[in-house]
Amino acid sequence: MLRRLYDWTMSLADHPKALWALAAVSFIEASVFPIPPDVLMIPMILAAPRRAWLIALVATVASVVGGLFGYGIGHFFFDSLGRPILESLGKADAMEAFNARFNGVGFWAVLIAGITPFPFKVITIMSGWTAMPLGIFITTAVIARAFRFFIVAALLRTFGAPIRDFIENRLGLVFTVFVLLLAGGFFLVKYL
Repeated sequence: MLRRLYDWTMSLADHPKALWALAAVSFIEASVFPIPPDVLMIPMILAAPRRAWLIALVATVASVVGGLFGYGIGHFFFDSLGRPILESLGKADAMEAFNARFNGVGFWAVLIAGITPFPFKVITIMSGWTAMPLGIFITTAVIARAFRFFIVAALLRTFGAPIRDFIENRLGLVFTVFVLLLAGGFFLVKYL
């Protein structure tokens, strides 16, 4: 089933309204869809490298707006369903402690999920669930998604098709290593 979904997403790259399809995939990926927009961006940029920046911008904006939708899912459904269940189980205090811990590192959680292959939708929903300050969420989502999508666009625009294999198979690992090195650097500066 996942393979059919992937193939369907790839077929959208050839559609005359591919930018709209990219916007839709980017939007729903940030809240519910399992396929990242990169699989649509890559063939679109390879087909029209001069439009790389526009394609990255569309993916970024739609992904951030989709992230706000995910935030809303976490915020509104938790308040109406999750909180009463936790209160009936006597776990409301534990939830408040978790919320405080998550929001203490929320900037980093959104940044890491927005850049790496970690499912962005998980963090967007959790951000709403824990009532992360909306300004922090939006700012971090914009930074993370723009960084990710514009790096992909720059690599494809510069190197073309030969870089496609690297992006599809190794860029997530490179982003993950980058985030770990960045976090390690902050740790060293703070504790040494």
